[in-house]
Amino acid sequence: MSLLDTNKKRVNRRKFRVRNKVRRVSFDRMRLCVCRSLKHISIQLIDDSKHMTVASASSVGMEMPEKVSGKIELAKLVGKDLAKKASELSVGPVFFDRGKYKYHGRVRALAEGLREGGLEF
Repeated sequence: MSLLDTNKKRVNRRKFRVRNKVRRVSFDRMRLCVCRSLKHISIQLIDDSKHMTVASASSVGMEMPEKVSGKIELAKLVGKDLAKKASELSVGPVFFDRGKYKYHGRVRALAEGLREGGLEF
């Protein structure tokens, strides 16, 4: 097997492991779904019982303050932005669905921003 095939299998195992945890837990909580690209990061607050997106935040249309120097700090700001929107909707505890991404770097900064904004998961 090539290294590329091994990495794809590892990513798929991680994705299905997280997906199974989401299915077990998210019936009574809303889900935070993370999507990451090379330039941007976005997050959605999804209510699986109603099959609809309640709130979302993204770095695509976000006004970047001049003090932000990198993508990790930008991810933290996106997390704080969604936490503010969720507090306006009075959302309770949620499940953090990181998908196939490791809890490291921008995903971790996003989670820290959500926690600093007052969201529980």
